[in-house]
Amino acid sequence: MKAIAYQQSLPIGHAESLLDIDLPEPAPGPHDLLVEVRAVAVNPVDTKMRRRSQPAPGQWKVLGWDAAGLVRAVGADVTLFEPGDRVWYAGSLQRPGSNSELQVVDERLVGSAPQSLDFAAAAALPLTTITAWEMLFDRLQISPGKHHHGQSILIVGAAGGVGSILTQLARRLTGLTVIATASRPETAQWVRELGAHEVIDHARPLDEELRRINATPPNYVVSTTHTDQHYASIAHAIAPQGKFGLIDDPQAGTIDIDLLKGKSVSLHWEFMFTRSTFGTHDMIAQHDLLNEVAALVDSGVIRTTLGEHFGRINASNLKRAHAMQESNRARGKLVLEGF
Repeated sequence: MKAIAYQQSLPIGHAESLLDIDLPEPAPGPHDLLVEVRAVAVNPVDTKMRRRSQPAPGQWKVLGWDAAGLVRAVGADVTLFEPGDRVWYAGSLQRPGSNSELQVVDERLVGSAPQSLDFAAAAALPLTTITAWEMLFDRLQISPGKHHHGQSILIVGAAGGVGSILTQLARRLTGLTVIATASRPETAQWVRELGAHEVIDHARPLDEELRRINATPPNYVVSTTHTDQHYASIAHAIAPQGKFGLIDDPQAGTIDIDLLKGKSVSLHWEFMFTRSTFGTHDMIAQHDLLNEVAALVDSGVIRTTLGEHFGRINASNLKRAHAMQESNRARGKLVLEGF
């Protein structure tokens, strides 16, 4: 089968950073689906893994943790899907990724793809949707419903992949006032279209920007990027007894938790691969939430966050997508489709 992979961790501009190769077709285990991959998306985790994760000598590393496709075969103990089903998922870091024609994935991490989206539009959503959903409802323990009168959430980096779906979930499924950050006119317009009530500029101190729009201290803050740069102003701006969540990788020593003590602010990490990495008893929660979001998409409540289509799934196009992701200028998700 065709795949895109690497044997050395290299800068994306290097000729061998990603290569078109052929690999043997994988076989599904008892609880696995064998999926014919039709479309994939690129996330920050792809670029981080390419830079940091060196495969064993002579081995190939296949990246990719967003996919939409068709079930080709199922393992002996599979109960949730049948061959021919349209599916979407993010998968696991412990297994080869989706940048290949065929992929095996545990059925508990897979949902039925929205019927109203084509494969490219569907592939834009799984990883970021799981991350955003788990952050809002599992980590910050915000209860769905329109009862959050007078409360607000600040989303830092709202135009990115996670921010784009987080903005929608917060606006559509809760009563929170959604304050989004964006630094360019086109990204500010993007997050307004996704449902942000207010947009502020994260190129300026966030506490000053919140004062500029006369916002009350946000009860919840989610930082998706550059947390080390914004942390002090977030700690200053957040409401007493607030909740602060983050998903990125701040530089060591930049998060001084003492700044949160006086306000009794709680800090929450979200890593959507936790369930699959540790094989938690509730892994199937990702199957359930993907199915729930698919219903929200099909009913028109949530829209795809596809930002740019990069063409066929091959090494050349994936290199371009990785370079765009590393530029920190992507709006929404970067998607590739077909082999």
